[in-house]
This record gives sequence, C-alpha cells and structure tokens, in this order.
Amino acid sequence: MEEENKPPIEDDNLEESPKEEPRDRFRRLLNESEEEKNNNPDWTSEYLVEREEDQENDLEDKTSIPPIESENKEKGSEPNPPAFLEEDVKEDTSVEDIPLEINSKSGNESQQLTPKKAHPSMPDDTHVMAAKKQQGDEEVDEDADSPTLLEDRSFNERPTEIMVESGGVEKIIKEESGPSLESTPQPPPPLGDAPKISPPKVDTQGMPLPRRVPEVDLSATQVVVSRKVGIQNRRRPGFTESLKKKQGGMSSLGCFVRIGVWALFGLILLAGGIFSYMLLQYYSIRATLPSVDELSAKASQFETTRILDSNDNLLYEILDPNAGRRTYVSIDEISPYMIASIIATEDGAFYSHPGFNWLAIVRAFIQNTRSGETVSGASTITQQVARMLVLDADEAAQRTYMRKVREALLAMEITRVYSKDEILELYLNEVNFGNLAYGVEAAAETYFGSSANELTMAESSFLAGIPQAPAVYDVYSNPEAIFSRQQDVLRLMYETSQDQDCIYVSNSDQKICVSSDDAAKAAYEFVDYEFNAPDVKIRYPHWVNYIRSLLEKQYDPQTIYRSGFTVETTLDPGLQDMALASVQKHVFGLSNLNVQSGALVAIDPETGEILVMVGSADFYNEEIDGQINMAISPRQPGSSIKPFTYLAAFENGWTPSTLIWDVPSEFTPSGLENDPRDPYEPVNYDERFHGPQTVRSALANSFNVPAVKALQYIGVYGESDTEGEDGLVEMAHRLGITDLKEDYYGLSLTLGGGEVQLLDMTSAYAVLGNAGNKIPPYAITRITDHNGNIVFEHEDPAGEQVIKAEHAFLISSILSDNSARTPSFGPNSVINLGFQAAAKTGTTNDFRDNWTIGYTPDLAVGVWVGNPDYTMMEGTSGLSGAAPIWAEFMKLAIQDLTGNHPTPFMKPAGVVDRVICSISGTIPSQYCPEHRSEFFASGELPLDEDEDLWQKVLVDTWTSLIASQDCPDFTEQEFTLNVSEIWAREWILDSSAGKDWAEENGFSDPVIFTPDRECKATDPRPHLAFSSPSSGSIITSSILPIVVKADADNGFKEVILEWGKGDNPHDWKQLTKITSPMPNPEEVYQWDLKDLEAGEVTLRLWMNGKDDKGYAFTLLHLDLQVPTPTPTPTSTPTETPTPTITPTVTMTVVQTATPTPTGTLTPTISLTP
Repeated sequence: MEEENKPPIEDDNLEESPKEEPRDRFRRLLNESEEEKNNNPDWTSEYLVEREEDQENDLEDKTSIPPIESENKEKGSEPNPPAFLEEDVKEDTSVEDIPLEINSKSGNESQQLTPKKAHPSMPDDTHVMAAKKQQGDEEVDEDADSPTLLEDRSFNERPTEIMVESGGVEKIIKEESGPSLESTPQPPPPLGDAPKISPPKVDTQGMPLPRRVPEVDLSATQVVVSRKVGIQNRRRPGFTESLKKKQGGMSSLGCFVRIGVWALFGLILLAGGIFSYMLLQYYSIRATLPSVDELSAKASQFETTRILDSNDNLLYEILDPNAGRRTYVSIDEISPYMIASIIATEDGAFYSHPGFNWLAIVRAFIQNTRSGETVSGASTITQQVARMLVLDADEAAQRTYMRKVREALLAMEITRVYSKDEILELYLNEVNFGNLAYGVEAAAETYFGSSANELTMAESSFLAGIPQAPAVYDVYSNPEAIFSRQQDVLRLMYETSQDQDCIYVSNSDQKICVSSDDAAKAAYEFVDYEFNAPDVKIRYPHWVNYIRSLLEKQYDPQTIYRSGFTVETTLDPGLQDMALASVQKHVFGLSNLNVQSGALVAIDPETGEILVMVGSADFYNEEIDGQINMAISPRQPGSSIKPFTYLAAFENGWTPSTLIWDVPSEFTPSGLENDPRDPYEPVNYDERFHGPQTVRSALANSFNVPAVKALQYIGVYGESDTEGEDGLVEMAHRLGITDLKEDYYGLSLTLGGGEVQLLDMTSAYAVLGNAGNKIPPYAITRITDHNGNIVFEHEDPAGEQVIKAEHAFLISSILSDNSARTPSFGPNSVINLGFQAAAKTGTTNDFRDNWTIGYTPDLAVGVWVGNPDYTMMEGTSGLSGAAPIWAEFMKLAIQDLTGNHPTPFMKPAGVVDRVICSISGTIPSQYCPEHRSEFFASGELPLDEDEDLWQKVLVDTWTSLIASQDCPDFTEQEFTLNVSEIWAREWILDSSAGKDWAEENGFSDPVIFTPDRECKATDPRPHLAFSSPSSGSIITSSILPIVVKADADNGFKEVILEWGKGDNPHDWKQLTKITSPMPNPEEVYQWDLKDLEAGEVTLRLWMNGKDDKGYAFTLLHLDLQVPTPTPTPTSTPTETPTPTITPTVTMTVVQTATPTPTGTLTPTISLTP
C-alpha cells in the first residue's frame, strides 16, 4: 500500500518495473481492504465459511490461469483492476457489468472498477488478472503462489475463457486445472521484479483523458470457443443475495420488455396487414356497389310477389302498394311517438352512427356464434333502407357476412349522401306493417282508422313491432304474438329513455320520455280494443300466412314482398278442399256441444310434403277467432303423445308383451323420489282400473295408469332407472316436436301435460309411418325471381333414422290393432277404416282439446277440435270430436292418392313372432289359461315361463320366503301369484275387483304372492314342537296330558291345538288356544279320551304370526286304544202287559194306468189306541 503514495511512474520506466503476478496483485488488494474487514468481521467469517462450502461443492472444478502479456505500454497507465461477477451465470448467457469499489487501507481513496464483460465460466467472487513475464510464455504455478483465500477456490477441469480489459485492449485468460488446493503456497517474487505501472492521465476535473486505442490487437490471444461452465456463487448473504434478486429481477424484466417490444412490433405488423387487406377489400367492394342516388325513385319500383299451390294455381298475390292504401308523408307529419318507438326498437343509435353500428355487429356476431344460428341481425335503419331499395332481390335474400359488409358500406354511403331525417322518412314510408299496409300512414289507417301524426304511444309501440315479421305479428291471426311484441317494444322504449335521458327525435322540440307507468298504461290500452277486420280475401289464408312466415324467417321480411318472387308450394288444392269441407261439416254439427273450430294437417311420410293445412273452420269468422291458425298453435295433446312414451320404453328393454298393472297407484308429481309434493294419482278415462295389461293392450286402449308407469320407467328428461339416455322430452324432440322446452314437466306429460303443435305431432307420426326415417316437413318447393332465376329449390333429403324400424313397426302394429282396442273403443269404432291404418286419439281432462292422429305409409293426418279461446267443450272426446273428421278425410285422401289400395305396414326383417301368455305376456307356463301371438324385435324377446303369473313354489310358511336349506322345517308347496308391485298386491288383496280377478284366474283366498328371495339363517324363525306325547304313541289312558313348546324369534301371535281323525284329517276340531309364547315345554291341555273311538288320530299345533303374515304348524300322530269300561249289572222290573187293540183292516184298491195281470190289495193297518 505504500506504493500508492509514490509519484507516478514514467512510461520509459515501464520495462524496468518489477513484474507482479496476478495473484500477488489480488493478495495486495485484499490486504488493502483490511480496514473494511475489520469494520465488518462477520463478513470475513461468513465469506470463509461459504468458501469452504464452495470447495466441497466444486472440488471437481479446477482451472489454471495462464500468464497474460501486458499490452498497455502507455506512460502513467496502471493495470486494469479485477472484475467481480455478482450473480450466477447460466450457460450461454452474458453477465452485465457490475461496479466494484475497493477501498484503500487508509480509507481515503476508493476506485470503482467496472469490467466490460465477464466470461460465464469464471468464478463469481473474483476477477483474476495475470501478467505475462516479460516476453516469455512460461506459465506460473498459480496454486503455489495462491494466497490463503485463494486456496478455497475450486476450478473446473475444462479450460474456460475470460475476457478482461487491459488498457482498453481485451485479453483472453485461460484457466487450467492446477495441483491440489492443499499445496503450500510459495512466497511472492521480489518487489523489484514487478512491472511499474503509471496512473492514467487526468484532466482538470480529475477525469481520465481520452487515449488512442488500436482497432485491432494483432498480438491478442485468439478467442477459442469452449464450453462455458457456470460456477455456483456463494457470497455473504446480506449483500450477495439481495444483489442476485435485484439483478435477477432486472434480467427478467429486461426479458419481458424485449418480448413485449417484439410482440408490439408483431401486432403493429398484423394490424397493418389487416388494415391494408380491409382497405383493399373496401375499395374492391365499393367498386361493385350499386348507386345510392335517387332512392325515392327506387322506392316507387315494386315487383309483384305470387304464392302458388302444387298445381301452380295462384293463391295469393302481393300487389303494388301504390295502387292501394299507400300515402307518402313527410317526417314532420309523423307522430314523435312513432319515431321514438321505431328508433328504440330498430336502431337506438340512429342519430349518431355512420350508417352501421359496429358494436351491435360485434354483439350479434358473438350471439350468433354461440347459438349456432342467426338470432340477431344488428341491422340499422339505414341498412334496412339499403336492403329494401338498393340491393337486388338475389343479394337481399342472402344471409352471408359478405352481404352484411356490402350492406354496411351502402349504409355508410347513404348516410353520406342523405340526411338522417331523409333516411328515416324514407324508411317509415316504405316499411311493410302487414296486411298490405306499406308505410306508416297506411298502417295507421288500416289498424286504427287514423293518420300518422295522430298515433299515440300505445299505437306507435304496436306498429313499431310489426316490421320485424309482419306475417308472425299479425293481430288477426296471431294476437298473442303481436301483443307480446308490443310489450317488448315498450320495454325497449323505457330502457332507451333511461339510458339516453329520454329519446331524441328530430321532429320534436322536446325529447320523448317514457316512464314505467307510461309503458304499463300503453301495454293495457288494447285489452278490449276491436281491430277492423282485413278487407282482403285470400284463398287458403292460413296456408298463405304460413308461407309468408317461412319466407320472413328465410329472407328479409321487408324485401321479399317487393322482389317479384314466385313461390311454389306443396299444397294439394283438391285435398285442401276436402279437408276444409270435412272440418266445417263436423265442427258445425257439434256446435250444440260448444265446439267452435277445428284444424287438419296432412303430410306425405315418404317425402315430408305438407299437402293440407286447415287452420280453423272459418278464417273470416271473428266470433270463433278464425284467423288463428290452430295447426301451428301449441295446445295440449292429451293421450296422443303416449306412443312416444312407449317408443322410449322399447329403446330401454320393454316389448309389446311387457306387463303393466292398471291399478290405483301413487307417484310423485315429478317422478323423482325426493319430490315433497302431494302424490299424483292418475285415473283412466272410464274411471275404472283393468288389472294386468300388456303394453299392446295398454296403448291400444289408451289406459292412463300404465302410461304413467312407463314414463316413470324412462323418465321425463331421461332421469330414470333405465340405461338409455333419452326420456320422453328427448324422444319427442328427436321425432320433430319443436315445443316442450320447459323444465317443469312431470309424469302428467305422458297424458298431455305439455303443449305441442298439430303440425309437429303429425310430422312425428309420419316418422312412424316411414319406418322410423325422419323427413322434415316442408312447404316451399321452389322460389324464382321476376327474371325466372331460381332463388331457392328444395332438395329431397336422405332422411335420418331417428328410431329403429322394428320399434316403429311395433307401434304401428299396436295402433292399427282393432281387436286390441276393442275393450275401450268397441269392434266397429269410427277409427276402424276397413283398411290397415294406425290411429291414436287424445282428450284433455277438461274437454278443451280433442285430437286424433293416424297414418299409413302413404299419408299422415292429424286433426284437432276445440276452441281457440280455451273455453271448454261439453263432453266431447277425441273419439267423438276429432276422430270422425280424421276418418272421413283419411278415406277420401287414400282413395285419391292410392286408388283405394293403401300400402300396408311392412314387417322389417328384424321383427319375429312368438307365442305368449295373453295375460302375463311371458312365454306360457303350464298354468296359463290363454295364449296368443305377438311381434317382437329380434333380441328383445318375451320373458321366460318362470316369470309367468302362475308359480308352484316351496315356501317357508313363517317368513313367506322361498324355502332353502337354512329353513327346511316349516314349508309348503304353494300355488303363488308372481306379482312384486306393491300397488298390484294391494289391489288384489283389498279390492273386490282384484279379488274377483284372482279367483277367476285360479288363485284361492288367501292369495300367496311369489316370494322375491330365499329365506336366510338370519331371518326370524318359529320354535314349535310337541314335547309329550311322542309321535306314534299308543294311548291307553283316558286322560292324555299334552306338553308343547311354542315361541318365535319375532312376531308371535297365538298357538292353537287341534285334532282330527285319521292320519290326514280334513276337519279339525280345536282343543285350546294360547296367546302367550312358551319358550320352554309346558302342559297346555289334558285331553279326555274316554268318549273317543279307538283308532288313529292326528294332533296339529298351529302358530300364527303377528298380523297374520306367517304361520307354522307341526303334526303328531297317535293310536288311541283306550279300553271301553265294563257296565255294572242291575235288576230289571217285570212289565205288566197292556191290552192290545186289534185294528180294523181297511182294504184300499190302488189303480194303475196300466192294468196288471193280478189285482193287488194293499192293506193299511192303523193302530188305534
């Protein structure tokens, strides 16, 4: 440290300066920092401990340091100080420069040393510097000269490279493994041998002056690529660990920053690419857009749309509204309420967006993606104007994202050219409000007999909901829908008013504010309002409106009517006329029973064509709500839904011969065990119960209790004891039912507890007629535009096999079995057509709905009869109300379609015949009294004969279980009734009808039910025995004491002692009865035998269980030989004879019809006292 105070050494003395070895230099530097160590003694101890650990951990890592030539010859320069690595270096990673401050011994000076780079393979806690001896390449024994602290250093055996800076020139230090660390260090060389190093030149501020640095150091050691080995660093905890965390965090942060920069750069490139692509697409699309000029002139253009039947007869023609009730009004002549209603309903941001609402488009895209179908269109008023007046019919009919893009660009262009008021005025004068009312003025006149500027909030909200679907929201044919839609509009007005601080309209000085009270008042304004009847006569109006609703779902509702479409449909006009005539005739014939209307649908099962749709008895009769199309209005189907229940049961193992007990039964309403509500007890239509029924009989006769039990088996929603996944709801949806979407249905669903459409039900039955192959029903065959171009053409689908053909055949076989339904319908019911046709009736329990649906492979027909306003009919059923219409039309249609040669139901190859017991449905046992044949799907055959109702079983009489080796004592061969259902057993035991049925079928009273298991050793046992006398004893005494044992593990009631003559008595005489158990032998009776005849007798000890649920008995045979007592002789008195009166003989002659050869006189002697 004394050299620190010497004057600077001149450059020319550099060669004569003593050379200092690197480790000597390091030793000196450490000595100079002695003061720091003294101030912090723990630092040294901790450091040495850590270095000892370092030695143990890295003993195998050895490195030797070759000498380095000093390349800095400049005067006044000093050797570069050592650099320290303060963090662990991972392989292939660089370490940032870390400043190190070394204090002089005096503590007055400090020098900050900052290495440029530290090679990863160097130790972390030291930066070794070496100097080359003069010009020679002799290596110094580093370990011999290492100071004490360096003895703890372990080096990697593989050579590593370290970059150090000496006078601005980088050098490479190679370390190689040296001798053992335990070798004795040699003393340093003499001080004079160390090279003299001059301090750097400084400026007036004490800063080093710049100096020339050679660009290339030709004498530098070449960099050799070698494996980098990380050396574990162990520094004092207080300093090193905190530094590691700091530098580690800085390193991670730097990594994240670099990743973030690259990610941002990538996003910018991606955004730029997308923007460029969109810009290119924008100009490409814009170049193909039609002109938006002269929209008013385009609004006056109108092409007539026509709807045809299957024979190309014109059914409906949408004429030019200019020729009718169309009056153009300016924006100032329209009620502000109307404008507010339209804006709130169609386009809340109309006044602020550039023609399209990109937020609404994104929202609609997300909604449509999630639902898998188009549920939101996000079209603004301006886009609707573009679609109505600018796009051609073909493009307007498309539902693609490209059309949406083009439409949005057109809307933006329209907004650029026209003002908001002009756009809104044009829209309100062009939009279709239904019933041929184009424009708001025509709508006000059509529905309310007023003008556009007089519309109230209620009237405006009513009209604003129509344009979305004019055919659906028709107050004459679907009033419930339009009033529900009006409530939606009022809700939107209220919400928009709240969100926007009232609704701005351009033709009013004040905003339109809608409170909750205003909305509620407007909603109830039309409760008793009578709308004017439409004055347009249409042929088959229900069908036309149905076609219009389909068009509005498939295409934009505001363009299809002005695009010149020709719509060809599947309606058969001949069959339609027959159906309408039949409905009208029978409905009017039942008018005395408060029957007002009816509906009929006919479908071709093979193609799915809807051939007939009659929606009511009279479309133009307002008194019966004739405008309501009951063919597509959901109503309760009654029992007509039962076939779907049994179909699901077939898929879960049932067959047409499965036995179901039609007896009084209780269920939870939902069919779930944890339902706390009162039990559900279904009854049959005839209010009687019919005992055991096979599925064929139960379905053909439409018994309710078996249907409920079938639904309990399969589950309403598939939640049942079956292995199948489908319940009744899933089966109905699979067959084509679009309703039944609620989550509250219970077991009454199989009796018609839900609401379905007649069209859907008829389509579902058509699936059965088509052997389980579902062809979706359709009504439109082709659409062409005004130039004859095909816009749409129906393609016959291959169909979907939604149920097995075998199961469809089984249901068809049951529903067409006249003999099976005879018990309920009679042999000559109205649904017996004279040819094979499946049919099912349905009646709701309050007589609000009558149904009959039936089919052949040629035609499926469904009929509904009732009142659209849900009023009750008087005692009509599906058989008396709907069936006559169904039967009459079915006969006429089959004759028209097939020439009276209907196609029969063809038995699939997978259906087989089997003989079964008619009562039980199993393979007949020897006791079954009646047999018949039944159809089965192969692999789903009837139960074996051991499942028959009649069984011979060896029964343990005490437990009523099947006898086994654990209970062989008290057994009897019993004729049992094989019934396990609790409700069936109660019906048989407790009801007169059940008892009569059991007796008629050979089961004596009391009826013994077949046990469901064998008895076990753990079951309660009786203990019954004669203790005295023993069996076979010869009894000679006249008094016989009888000793018995009578007890039971559980359920003892009484024991009775009886006797009878012979070894197998038929008559038993009671001797005594004991009501207390006798676990030990006791004398129960002394039998006086003196009056009994000699011979064999039998004693019976009979024990009854509690509640008479079991019994046991044992027999004892005895031989009575009691001697007869000798009589004592007595004196006999002599009687005095009494005089005898001789009677008078009377001769009586008896004549015979046939004379005998010799007359016989028969004397009659009378003794007279």
